[in-house]
Amino acid sequence: MRLQNALGRTLHLGYCTNVHPAEDLDGIVGQLDRYAAAVRRHLDTDLLGVGLWLAAPVTAALAGDRAARHRLRGELDSRGLEVVTLNGFPYRSFHAPRVKHAVYRPDWAEPERLAYTLSLAHILAELMPDDAAYGSISTLPLAWRTPWDGARRSACSQALEQLAAGLAEIESRTGRTVRVGFEPEPGCAVETTAQAADLLADAGAGRLGVCLDLAHLACAWEEPARALERLQAAGLPVVKVQLSAALEVADPVAAREMLTPYAEPRFLHQVRRPGCADADDPADASHAADDLDEALSRDLPGPWRVHYHVPLHADPEPPLAATVPVLRSALDLLIGGPDAPCDHFEVETYTWGVLPPARRPRTEAALAEGIAAELAFARNELQVRGAVPVPRHTPTTEVTA
Repeated sequence: MRLQNALGRTLHLGYCTNVHPAEDLDGIVGQLDRYAAAVRRHLDTDLLGVGLWLAAPVTAALAGDRAARHRLRGELDSRGLEVVTLNGFPYRSFHAPRVKHAVYRPDWAEPERLAYTLSLAHILAELMPDDAAYGSISTLPLAWRTPWDGARRSACSQALEQLAAGLAEIESRTGRTVRVGFEPEPGCAVETTAQAADLLADAGAGRLGVCLDLAHLACAWEEPARALERLQAAGLPVVKVQLSAALEVADPVAAREMLTPYAEPRFLHQVRRPGCADADDPADASHAADDLDEALSRDLPGPWRVHYHVPLHADPEPPLAATVPVLRSALDLLIGGPDAPCDHFEVETYTWGVLPPARRPRTEAALAEGIAAELAFARNELQVRGAVPVPRHTPTTEVTA
């Protein structure tokens, strides 16, 4: 969906397809029919944004086959779908029975991560509509925090230099600007905006910046205004915002029975207590746990925020809550503020399939309805801050690469 902010800039709103498991082109096209097209109809909009997750196998296939890229662009256009952003965080197998720490590999100290991301940028330059100001790719915040030493930091720095040079080459060749946003996440080398300012400042001459995931920001107990000021001072643009909400609980002891079903085996659900963002080590065991089951077993004192993306429109059952107030505070600055520093907004609730059974959609149709409800919620949040819908643009021709 497209909206326009008070400054007249186009805002792109969509949902991230990492909630779906396909890792080949036929599977991705099938997702467009079963979910994305159904979501668009639920929202009664003639254009829907999708933030594609392209796993490494399909990325390699698309990067090496111009006809396949042309086919995917046509499949999107024919369904009233557009792509201005890709999720390049999970490399592959994001829906394996157990993902946990594997989602951080390969990291930015390994050459496979650079090659994968540049392939995504090459593909995005052809998929994105001609009138989009830029395309964006979200990626992991360099690496998991261990091991992290001078050699790995140096390897990451070299990779980022090569990434910026590769993005510049794509822009020179295609005329399309693609930016990459590093996504601070609990437990990683870049967990907070302070760490982003330290490790990523002034990288990439505007082509590299931050993907601001609002659930992660909440988990770090960061105050949005201060976080955005810190990024601006470091010269780090917000190239993409992921509209997400984390799980929150004031008294985890009293809420243990309600929390236990959220401790599931596929994804990491890091837990943070207040004050972690200002600590020398945000992941120190005195105010953090790397997974929800660990926090429960240690009886980590509350309150907690848990890295568990919960549906935006549906509050968890009390005494659990969602960090939607943090999302709204951030949007006040990202949309309603004087600068409006970002154009790309993506709903990223990838956890639908691992929610506690009573809250989990049972059918494909129910999942599409849930995603549509989240997008309707997000659209309303943008509109109450002054954004207005814009008509569908005229379909454009593909970029010559």
